[in-house]
Amino acid sequence: MVPSSGSSLRLMVLVSVEEDQACGSEAGGSYGPQPGRIPVRGWGSRTMNGTYNTCGSGDITWPPTIKLGFYAYLGILLVLGLLLNSLALWVFCCRMQQWTETRIYMTNLAVADLCLLCALPFVLYSLQDTSDTPLCQLSQGIYLTNRYMSISLVTAIAVDRYMAVRHPLRARGLRSPRQAAAVCAVLWVLVVSSLVAYWFLGMQEGGFCFGSTRHNFNSVAFPLLGFYLPLAVVVFCSLKVVTALAQRPPTDVGQAEASHRAACMVWANLVVFVVCFLPLHVGLTVRLAVGWNACALQEMLRRTLFITSKLSDANCCLDAICYYYMAKEFQEASALAVAPSAKAHKSQASLCVTLA
Repeated sequence: MVPSSGSSLRLMVLVSVEEDQACGSEAGGSYGPQPGRIPVRGWGSRTMNGTYNTCGSGDITWPPTIKLGFYAYLGILLVLGLLLNSLALWVFCCRMQQWTETRIYMTNLAVADLCLLCALPFVLYSLQDTSDTPLCQLSQGIYLTNRYMSISLVTAIAVDRYMAVRHPLRARGLRSPRQAAAVCAVLWVLVVSSLVAYWFLGMQEGGFCFGSTRHNFNSVAFPLLGFYLPLAVVVFCSLKVVTALAQRPPTDVGQAEASHRAACMVWANLVVFVVCFLPLHVGLTVRLAVGWNACALQEMLRRTLFITSKLSDANCCLDAICYYYMAKEFQEASALAVAPSAKAHKSQASLCVTLA
């Protein structure tokens, strides 16, 4: 007996529902409210070919102890970062006499870090509620803008340092406070405009707020483009600067020690940059590589991305700690602010003459 068209349609619907439920179970979730878990919003996420999947589209749940650890970690970052970056910004703006290229870059970096820190309370709140409200979208925009502005400014500082060390004669015509300010302005415009486009595409796909962005190509491509190119530039410039410092013939013991400290500082800045930002973007690369239909990996990837994203927030505090060692002017001004009669040590001043 040939089944009627109505029976065939009902059979197809039942098979489709069973497949969707199996995929949801494999990802560690199911349809409908569950105790201790926020229900899945929407029907899934659109992939690059325009289709939808339902794998890993729910909210992440954490054990109470892990969630408490996140609260403590982000709270410490918020308090420590606000104190250190506020002090740095006060020194840059009020205690220094002359605006140099390094001072301009670092002032913008401190502003970017402070803005990111101001969005951290909403990150804390997102652990409880990920509603895609306009306020949450604004906070997410501020958070992402200043993360990638920090990456861009670190890249600009690395290029400026490279020009000063490897091409000192050419740098005289290329390096100036006015040009540094112009570079910062261009970077702000590029990053903000990119995030506006990112927000628009995210809203088209169904969400932009913390944890609610759907797993689509745009949610991964934008961060990758904003990191791997700067990473290549920072690594290249740092290696060239360290090589130049090692090859520079010292005239005395003090200069040799200063060059060694400067090389250590460059290595430290590179390590901080890589440790803070590389794990997050490796996770995004893996998510792009495995696709959006690998249900078994979605839950693990989403948790990994959440943890590595919080690791990248530590860059705000580490930047502020590095300010003291990166600029001779900051050393002198902060020393005068703490103890007006104190003098910067000669070797410390020599350390930053090359890189400031």
